[in-house]
Formats: sequence, structure tokens, C-alpha cells
Amino acid sequence: MEHLINANVQNIEVSGIRKFYNMVSHIDDVISFTIGQPDFQTPEHVKLAGIKAIEENFTSYTPNAGISELRIAACNFVKKKYGLSYEPESEVIVTIGASQAIDISFRTILTEGSEVILPAPIYPGYEPIIHMCGAVPVQVDIRNNQFRFTLEMIKPYISDKTRCIVLPYPSNPTGVSLTANELKEIAVYLKEREIFVLADEIYSELLYDQPHTSIASFLKEKTIVINGLSKSHSMTGWRIGFLFAPESITKHIVKVHQYNVSCVNSIAQKAALEALTTGIDDAIPMKEEYSLRRDYVYNRLTAMGVNVIKPDGAFYFFVKIPDFIPLNSFDFALELVHQAKVAVVPGSAFSDYGEGYFRLSFACSLETLENGLNRMEKFINMKNPHS
Repeated sequence: MEHLINANVQNIEVSGIRKFYNMVSHIDDVISFTIGQPDFQTPEHVKLAGIKAIEENFTSYTPNAGISELRIAACNFVKKKYGLSYEPESEVIVTIGASQAIDISFRTILTEGSEVILPAPIYPGYEPIIHMCGAVPVQVDIRNNQFRFTLEMIKPYISDKTRCIVLPYPSNPTGVSLTANELKEIAVYLKEREIFVLADEIYSELLYDQPHTSIASFLKEKTIVINGLSKSHSMTGWRIGFLFAPESITKHIVKVHQYNVSCVNSIAQKAALEALTTGIDDAIPMKEEYSLRRDYVYNRLTAMGVNVIKPDGAFYFFVKIPDFIPLNSFDFALELVHQAKVAVVPGSAFSDYGEGYFRLSFACSLETLENGLNRMEKFINMKNPHS
């Protein structure tokens, strides 16, 4: 019966991140820098709000787009943080994490043969959905532009088939973001073109050296903003995301959302309401700790002599494998985990343009980072014929 399965589904692969994680998770004494999972606990007051919702029997269906007070809180949050103005009743949808928001956005705006322009290397969660929609992902190699997905990189790939440009910033896997000026240049260029922007801003609260700017502040009418609480409030398992867009777009996306999931978990919505109100600044102490870790990892990696770009945000380094190690990224990661007991994600998990790199997550304690980087340094020195 396998031949009857949708070909668009048959041809997609399981995420390379999860595939490698599952492959090495059984190995003893491994220090893992693989999964993008915050090592902080969900704030206590947020957990208590979830418990209270259960105790008060808030366990029924909610409106498709989410409970009204949560949509109000979400709009207030992005207004205060990023200066974005959205109508709670018509321009925000509460989703099951950012992943579902991406899915329903693509399924609403893409048609057979339309093209989506993406930076590469890139998180592997976009292309499979694009393929399932019958659309075509168009990758832009940004390796030689300091991993910056700027207008000059985008323009050569615009065609009459272009339906959407994906702007994920700060980026997974590179941690690189875009400045307000860079975003404004893209917005001005797209102003008169019939092209959507999907701005995945899930790491917006984890930007270290500059305030986060959303391209929606320059191009609201064509932009779908994706955000959520997984990274900012360490709520990955609660599965709360948000989709912001003009009513002309959301009125169609909410139809896909309705038949996809009906509504988001009611308990999680109450916890999210607490996170966005009382916990509006919960990300700040986490960000301060991540910043210390980022600087520590950067100094350690550069001292090892590896080629690395210091990330602006998120909690990842995308590291070039030293030229003196003649291994592809998968084999490098495999040797590293078996010989040094350190797990990283092969760069090839982030498209072909990630080959020759590996992703290192610093969402773990300084002590863990120190121990893991000590092991990594020893491994690299062992491989270096000049050391």
C-alpha cells in the first residue's frame, strides 16, 4: 500500500537534528550540545497558572483563534516589545507552537509550483511543509555573507513564481539576526511586489547586542509574524505559538487552523496568559545568562582556532569544521561523539549548504559547556597534524 501514499510526503526526510539525536542518545557519558531546548524551568508562576486552570475546570474547547484575553495579551506584548500594532479579535491566532503557525501559513498562501525563498543553511522545519504544499523551496547560499540574509542576497532569486520569502531571525542554526536598516531595505523593495514575508521571530526575546526589530514594522500588510513562548519562557512542551498578520490574511489562515486542530490546549492558554502579563520580562534573566555563555563559548572556540561567527541571538553557534579534519559533517559529528563523548548536530541537517559545519547549542550550564568544550578541544588538537 505504500505506493498509494502521497508522493510529497514519501519524499520528505525525518529532521536531521532528531535523527542524529536519537542515534547517539543511548551512548553513556555524552555531553550533548544538540537540541534547542532551554535548560531553564518554566517560571513557577506560569506553572501555577496552569495548575489553577485545571483546578477551575478550564478544560473545554476555546475559540478557534484562542481565548480573547490571551490574544489581547499577545498583542500588548508585541506592541510593548517591538512596537507592532495588531487587533486582538482579528489579527492574531494562538497556535500549537511556532511549528503549527508555519504550517498553516504555508498551506494558506502557497499553491502548486509557487516558490519560497529561504536562506541556507536553515532550520529543517520549513522545506518539508513547502514540498507538501506542492510548492518549490529556493535556497539562497548565505555562507559568504556572514550568514546574513540581506536584500542583495535575495534579489537575484526573485521571479514571477515567488510567493513568499522566509526571514528567520535570530536564525537557527547560525544565531545571526538582521538590523533594522537591513529589514527596511527588504521591506522597501517588496512594497510594490505581490510577495508575502514569513518572519519567524521565535527567538526575538533572545537578542544580545541590539533590540529586536520586526520587518512587520515596515511591511505589516504583507508580513506573517511567527512567535511563541517556547524559547522566551522555556515553555517548549506547552506548545504555545502566535501568528500575527493583517485581517485580510488571518481570516483565511484561521480556516486552515480550525480544521487542523480546532483550538490550542485550554490549560496551556491560561499559562500563556500568565507568561505574557505577569511574566512579560521573564526572558531577561535567561537572556543575561545565555549572553555569558555565548561569550564563553566564542572565546573557547576561537582559542581552538576554528572559524566561527559570533551569534547575535538564539543559543547556537554554527561552526566551520577545521580544514585539517577531512570528514563530512555527519562523520565528524559521529567521530566526536564516539571518541570525545560530545554530541553536536551535523551541519548537513540544515540543508546542503550546512555541509562542512556543525551546530552547537549553548542552552546548558557553564559547567557543562566547559566540560564539553574541554573534550572537544582535546579531540580537535588530536586531529590537528600541526599541534
